Amino acid sequence: MALSGKLTKKLVENLGAGRHGDGNGLYLVVDPSGARRWIVRVVVKGQKNKKGAPLRTDFGLGGADIVTINQARERALEYRRMAKQGLNPRFNARQEIPTFEEVAQQVHIDRMPTWKNAKHGQQWINTLRDYAFPKIGRMPIDSVGQPEVMMCLAPVWTEKHETAKRLAQRIKTVLDVARSKGFRSGENPVTAIKDAGALPRVKAKPKHHKAMHWKDVPAFYAELKGRNAMAAKALMFTCLTGSRTGEVLGLRWAEIDFEEQIWTCPAERMKTGDDHRVPLTDEMLAIIEPLKAMESEYVFEGQKRHKPLSNMSMLMLLRRMQVEGVTVHGFRSTFRDWAAEVADVPREVAEKSLAHSVGSDVERAYARSDLLDKRRDLMARWSRYVEQVSCERMGADQ
Repeated sequence: MALSGKLTKKLVENLGAGRHGDGNGLYLVVDPSGARRWIVRVVVKGQKNKKGAPLRTDFGLGGADIVTINQARERALEYRRMAKQGLNPRFNARQEIPTFEEVAQQVHIDRMPTWKNAKHGQQWINTLRDYAFPKIGRMPIDSVGQPEVMMCLAPVWTEKHETAKRLAQRIKTVLDVARSKGFRSGENPVTAIKDAGALPRVKAKPKHHKAMHWKDVPAFYAELKGRNAMAAKALMFTCLTGSRTGEVLGLRWAEIDFEEQIWTCPAERMKTGDDHRVPLTDEMLAIIEPLKAMESEYVFEGQKRHKPLSNMSMLMLLRRMQVEGVTVHGFRSTFRDWAAEVADVPREVAEKSLAHSVGSDVERAYARSDLLDKRRDLMARWSRYVEQVSCERMGADQ
């Protein structure tokens, strides 16, 4: 039998600011902002307030956009029954079900120590903030099912497929955590959607970083060498080492062994999650050794003391040099093309130089060597090739 009262669905949606009674202690409170929420007022049998009068207490039952009028009436009835038995609902009511957003925010906080870096942690919550919270953020976590998850994923599944895949994984994690805490039961709807093939198959488009042709690199490098900006030094070093932008900008002096001529980029800064040794050539050392005089923690210090260059600095330099249609990351492709077409080295040597994982898990388990000596020879040849125009200019000037 449905509970009844003075309010109707239409009134709940349209009543103005104030407290509106439904009967039996249930009220709809409409804030001046337009936000609507349910409260129930009960008198707890046998309990007195500080003045000795019967203990009258208000309890929030949730927002009216989430809790329907019938759900509010049922919960209000449950609270009144407790109060009549002398039980204070504050301590005896069934645990309030948190919203999807509340659980997600808690998962984000709990996992902060495990993020690879602060940026990744921020991206994790931002994906949910942008694509899930507007649709299901305020829903009780136990009422998020397949239709609600589809509502989040479907609009971005084909247009922003990589984002949608990450979003699905993050929604799944939040729902899994909610289940482990007893707020949900049954199969995870994200898994059910995947198993049912409810979303279309999307062929991933390879993302290409526009790269300079290796034939153009020596002349470009010679022009870089004539510049004094820190971004130019960092870009020269990036170009010669074939490293990722973040690996170069985060380079600390402590990572370099000048005697062995090796830079060891630690696992926590590597995309692969493993330490990566980079053999340093004389030209690479010539770029960084004069920077020791700055006595900074970072090799390539930015505008602020003991802080690295911003990750846009090298790209902005390319634009100032009017080098169009080329990305900093693209220099890795340039080096890779040169290694294949000119140096003619085995694939494993070139791939290891770029800190790429090569082969299957089994192959990688057997190939534990990082081929340092072979890579040192390759990097020396690349350095000589890249700086050839600079050397020719120096010879002409003498």
